[in-house]
Order: sequence, then C-alpha cells, then structure tokens
Amino acid sequence: MHDRYVKSWYQTLTFTQKSTTYNPDGTTKVETWYEAALLPGKLRIDIGPPADGRAYLMVDGNATIFQQGKEVKTRSQVNMLLVLGFDVYKQTPETTEEIIRAEKYDLSKFHEESWEGRPVYVVGADKGDLKSPQFWVDKERLLFVRLIQPARADASKTEDIRFEAYGPLAGGWLAARVEVWEEGKMVFTEEYSDIKADRKLDAALFDPKQFNAERRP
Repeated sequence: MHDRYVKSWYQTLTFTQKSTTYNPDGTTKVETWYEAALLPGKLRIDIGPPADGRAYLMVDGNATIFQQGKEVKTRSQVNMLLVLGFDVYKQTPETTEEIIRAEKYDLSKFHEESWEGRPVYVVGADKGDLKSPQFWVDKERLLFVRLIQPARADASKTEDIRFEAYGPLAGGWLAARVEVWEEGKMVFTEEYSDIKADRKLDAALFDPKQFNAERRP
C-alpha cells in the first residue's frame, strides 16, 4: 500500500461531512462535521457552527475533546480508520505495522476474500472469522475497504466499518461514504462533500494548545 502511493498520495485533505446516527428506536440524528487531515497522524473534526466550539483533535495517537471552545478531555486513542485509510500511504510501513500490532491485530493471519465483487486481502483473521480484529484491502487498488473490530461502546458486540464510493483524488483516492454497522444493523454513516486535497494547512490547527474554534481549516 505504501509503496504504491507514497509518491503521489495527497498530504492534506478537507471536506464537509453529513453525519447520520441511526438510533435503535428508528429515529435519526443528522449533524454537519467539518474535517481536516494533515498526513500522517493528524485529524481535526469541527462539529456544527464555530460558535458551539465543539471539536475533536486526533493527533499522533491522542484524542482531545473540546466543548464551548474549551478542552474537556484528552485520552490515548488510535483512529484505525485514519491509520489504514490515509496514514499508511504517507508513513513508513514499520510505523504502520507497529501501530497495528499495538492495537492487537494478528498480522500472522492472512487470507483472500471477495468484497462487493472485488478480490481483497484480509489481515488479522482466518477465513470465516468475522469477529477478530481485522482489516480488508482491495487487492488490485491496494485501498483499505473494511474494518472489523469489537465495538468501542460494548466490546461484546462487533463493529463493521466500510469505506464506500471510492473515487480518484489528487494522486490518491477517497471513499466519499463510510458506513458503520453493528450486529448487522447500520448505526452511522458519513457522506462527504466539498472535498479538497493538498490545501496548505497550518500545523497549529491541529495543536490542542493552540485550539481556536473560530479558526478552522
């Protein structure tokens, strides 16, 4: 994956995201998120209007949460979607492997499958195992397409995250739709618009100590 795209994949990415939560009672909640990435390792999510001051900064394995423009929590958190969908193309394979192993993916397990009519590599699980932490990669394009892992809110449940609607973008690719399934039901979707790659982004935008809700990427 790294060798295929390291020289061409974009360095930065911004887009507007329609986030839809599907509740158990059949209702839905829709929010607008504004996302920016500086690869590898940096993701900023601003939620709603700047006046709300709501944001997440995910930087080098840590997540910092802001409410009303003020930091309310910081915790260690690896965003595997960022690692496998984006960082893998811009950081050394050794770095990616170290992160994957630390997140308890068994790299000794590997097999091939078919996903949405295309051949894929599956890393982290034996054939027929749809419970163990694993990621799926399109065999031809070498793009991340699926992640299966224990659900963050309830580890007894399985979360199935799918990168859909891939299209070429600035020497790389972008999946313009993400679906999150839990126990066979879709619980969350992301739909991207106003997509821009390789904009110049100030690294300070991703620094929790310099956070300013009014200063967005």
